[in-house]
Amino acid sequence: MITKTSAEAQNQFGQLLDTVQREPVAITRHGRPAAYVVSPRDMEDLLSVKERRKRAVAALDEWTAKYRDQISPEAAALTDEDIVRMVHEARDEAARTR
Repeated sequence: MITKTSAEAQNQFGQLLDTVQREPVAITRHGRPAAYVVSPRDMEDLLSVKERRKRAVAALDEWTAKYRDQISPEAAALTDEDIVRMVHEARDEAARTR
């Protein structure tokens, strides 16, 4: 990803618009990212992913509410970190047995 200072972006705005058609550009202010400029297609892709994620979270919440009364106390006590650890352990074990 190309990085430009806010002054460069302002002084070379036409060139910036051409560049973002090929790749996103990070705009910095005082050495820190202040904004990202992307093409319309990249923005559509980002919004599409955001919408799919929103629908997936809603579906998971719905599923959780539907089956909450069927979860064992042990399973209900698991934290997100526990579940992630268990998934990684299961994947590692599956990889070792291949």
